[in-house]
Amino acid sequence: MGDNATLHMWAMRATYLGLALLIVFLSLLPLQTLPRGWAGPDFIVAITFAWVLRRPEFVPPWLVAAVLLLADLMFHRPPGLWAALVLVGAETLRARHIGLRDLTFAVEWVSVATTLVAITLGYRVILAVLLVDQAPLGLSLMQMVMTLLVYPVVVILSQTLLGVRKLAPGDLDALGGRT
Repeated sequence: MGDNATLHMWAMRATYLGLALLIVFLSLLPLQTLPRGWAGPDFIVAITFAWVLRRPEFVPPWLVAAVLLLADLMFHRPPGLWAALVLVGAETLRARHIGLRDLTFAVEWVSVATTLVAITLGYRVILAVLLVDQAPLGLSLMQMVMTLLVYPVVVILSQTLLGVRKLAPGDLDALGGRT
């Protein structure tokens, strides 16, 4: 029993890593020669927050930090800043996941929204204080809103296709312990 639970946990961690690498790969494909006038959602952040609130053992802090640091390097963002802020946001949500487990999806969505707004504004403030060039405010806000709008879709797809759902009280977690 314990071996199957551990194997499942590591398989889901590998799935998270694979999804993140696929998102980075697809984002870097040169499909357009002109820059876009709009900003799409940050799928890695949406997946991370959805999985942290549903099955936190599938996305340990070291994996979140590694994935987002790699994304920072690949997307030419200041290395580690966005990764650190998302990690802080994910750990904040992880600390609240048991309290959010019994509440509605709307409460969860508001919690994710406040976390995402805080880390987005924190990112922009830190870059402004350090006098680092950054994207226009409109694009940053657009990406934040798009990420919030795509969050329910990510949750539904994670739950239906990958089986990443909230644990009910008394269920066994990935390590075989009761929640």
